[in-house]
Amino acid sequence: MTNQPDLNAIATFLAVAEARSFRAAAERLGVTHPAVSQALRKLENGLGTALFRRTTRSVTLTEAGTALYASTAPAMAEMRQALAATADRSNRPAGQLRLAVSSIAESFLSGPLLASFMEAYPAVTLDILVTDEEFDIVAHGYDAGVRLGEVIEQDMIAIPVSAEQRQLVVAAPAYIERHGAPAHPRDLPRHRCIGWRPAPDVAPYRWEFAEEGREFDVDVAAEVTTNDMALMIRLACAGGGISFGMEESFLPWIAHGELVPLLEDYCPRFPGFFLYFPSRRNLAPKLRALVDHVKLAPLKSALPE
Repeated sequence: MTNQPDLNAIATFLAVAEARSFRAAAERLGVTHPAVSQALRKLENGLGTALFRRTTRSVTLTEAGTALYASTAPAMAEMRQALAATADRSNRPAGQLRLAVSSIAESFLSGPLLASFMEAYPAVTLDILVTDEEFDIVAHGYDAGVRLGEVIEQDMIAIPVSAEQRQLVVAAPAYIERHGAPAHPRDLPRHRCIGWRPAPDVAPYRWEFAEEGREFDVDVAAEVTTNDMALMIRLACAGGGISFGMEESFLPWIAHGELVPLLEDYCPRFPGFFLYFPSRRNLAPKLRALVDHVKLAPLKSALPE
């Protein structure tokens, strides 16, 4: 039973057969002349037959060598094509990109950014989980997330995807007409308030403000709490009370006069939303494509033009 030759030996045989020279084949393969001679000697010994006729002037294939070349050259060419295709696929953005995104990241979720990314990279599919709960993207197998910068772990890489943000107090004109507008955040507990909580087992968010550089929060007695920002907005527009949330969430209704901003002097701006992901030396091409796309996109508000 003959020994099974390895693919390196076959590659060496093909290089010599095509170059008709041991030295030229060695240069092509990036190895020494003796290494080529040794590999071919082992291959011939294993097959039990000579593959080349060697003279001081030429190297030619024997009948056995010609037959081996005819059968192995096409297979090696197909193998090289397959390897090249695999390398190309590994460098081309493709596959499913899983993202965990905060529901209040309006500018990211509004459509244009993601739509333009899909147009630019049709081989990438998006799986987007909209969640406001504490979420470990690594443990849950997600490629990246989008959240406010202040709650992103420090060991993450973070790329801005929005302009600066602020939280804003809003109410409908009808509510203000009936109940008046608060002059200071400390007046809020005397008003009907519509609050937000991300999950049933999490306390409602406190309403945060700043005055003369000093930050403080107000524990309002909300008559309604919900994890649905759309419901908060509908109730506020209907005159059901004063609400508090990200300015971007309210902008379309403010623009149409359905909601009125209140207490703006106590609502400072802060860094907005960031695309974040674990620090890795080599990013997957699909994630690198999104990062590059985000970097090229203008950081703008979700306010309709």
